[in-house]
Amino acid sequence: MEESREEIDLLLDLLKMTGSVPVANGAATALPDERTPVDSPGARLIIEESKLASEDDPLYVSFLGPLTDMASAILLDPELVSRPVVVIWIGGPGYRGYDEGAQVEFNLSNDIHAANVVFGSGITLWQVPREVYTKVSVSYAELEEKIGAAGPLGRYLIDQLREWNATHHPGPIESRSLGDSPAIALMLFPQSGNLRVRPAPRFGADGSYLPGSNHPIRVCEEVDVRFLLADMFAKIRAFGGTRP
Repeated sequence: MEESREEIDLLLDLLKMTGSVPVANGAATALPDERTPVDSPGARLIIEESKLASEDDPLYVSFLGPLTDMASAILLDPELVSRPVVVIWIGGPGYRGYDEGAQVEFNLSNDIHAANVVFGSGITLWQVPREVYTKVSVSYAELEEKIGAAGPLGRYLIDQLREWNATHHPGPIESRSLGDSPAIALMLFPQSGNLRVRPAPRFGADGSYLPGSNHPIRVCEEVDVRFLLADMFAKIRAFGGTRP
């Protein structure tokens, strides 16, 4: 959590937006079980913002990692699930039987209890599973062409991606999946994703799907990667003063 907060503060500085948007720390640990919240400023911020939402102006809450803060907010204020709130989660394995490897999906693995709380709550939920989010890949060459000259922000985004791959990836690679970005695309333009209504499952300790509450959720089966990346690159270039 602390490393994520440092990154947020760094990006806000590069965007010259320090102090202009609220930032609150989330939980530092996963839920101990499905009944006990991990209270945090982030969970409290979600609760307070949900009280300001309306049917004409719903609150969209995107999660690019575990669902700990959303689950904690629900446990702290159960009435939240009846408010006009849309949760968008990048996480969980796919449903269509593709070979995704043996490992538990990463975001889910960080807090399976929290995922079960949210999926079982009945809150409006849009899920972008691993079989979809991993397809938002960009190559080093494309990044250099699109945002390589887009000022300190563009340069930083490319360099930190290269450095991460060089440090952590097990073999040579020339690309990276920007798999968190579908959450932003769906908020900007919900029709950029193909969403299928499914009954909400539960998750086993091994990350597998089990029969669940059957509350309806929407699962993104495809996202418009062209729209997503073109919009992002154009905005980074515009900020860096290099848009044609």
